[in-house]
Amino acid sequence: MSKNTIRVRRVYEEPEAADGARVLVDRLWPRGLSKQAAALREWAKDVAPSDELRKWYGHDPARFGEFRRRYLAELAQPERGAALEQLRELAAAEQVTLLTATKDVEHSQATVLAEHLRSGR
Repeated sequence: MSKNTIRVRRVYEEPEAADGARVLVDRLWPRGLSKQAAALREWAKDVAPSDELRKWYGHDPARFGEFRRRYLAELAQPERGAALEQLRELAAAEQVTLLTATKDVEHSQATVLAEHLRSGR
């Protein structure tokens, strides 16, 4: 990765110039948000957790460690490769902000994905 960084924010927060390329990493479109207000560069559904994993997790912080392990296993699947590579290339070229509708950003897939991308795996 270059000097550009990967940030994580809620998609409902007002876009900032420092966001760079805004990429939604949720499988479902955020409730009550217009595409214009989201100001996205991309909607990367292919890197979102599976519906099964998302429903199992239920955003329960007590399950975050196991969620993280299972989500990283999903990200290692070959069918996720192209979408991950596209995000890596984008992050190498410019600032990227991964966006999620989740209220608890610290315990979200966006945070796990950002760490994964930063690690270069």
